[in-house]
Amino acid sequence: MNANRSDSTADRTDSGDSESDASDTTADEEIPVWLVERTYGDDELNLIILVYATEDGQRYHRRERALTSFTGPARETSAGLRVSPDALGTVDDPTTRERYAEEASRMAEQHDPADSV
Repeated sequence: MNANRSDSTADRTDSGDSESDASDTTADEEIPVWLVERTYGDDELNLIILVYATEDGQRYHRRERALTSFTGPARETSAGLRVSPDALGTVDDPTTRERYAEEASRMAEQHDPADSV
């Protein structure tokens, strides 16, 4: 995977509110991505790493959240997001790309983007 910007540059929070990033991206330019991976950071920062990917598995969006931010309804994790193309990285590894494509497609079939997962 190639590096991309962190959660601080994301165009929306997981709760779906309309907080925008510094760019003037319109909704038509945003790309849908689906939750494909949720892991716990193994360092002292106690981070949860959320990875969202396009249904073809070729692009991904990563968010990092403090473990403590998962309490309460305001910080629910959405099944899907719409993100700016410049907030996406590319998935170079074919095995990871295939896994992301399978999981993103499964999530898209089973959930609405706003569903809490």
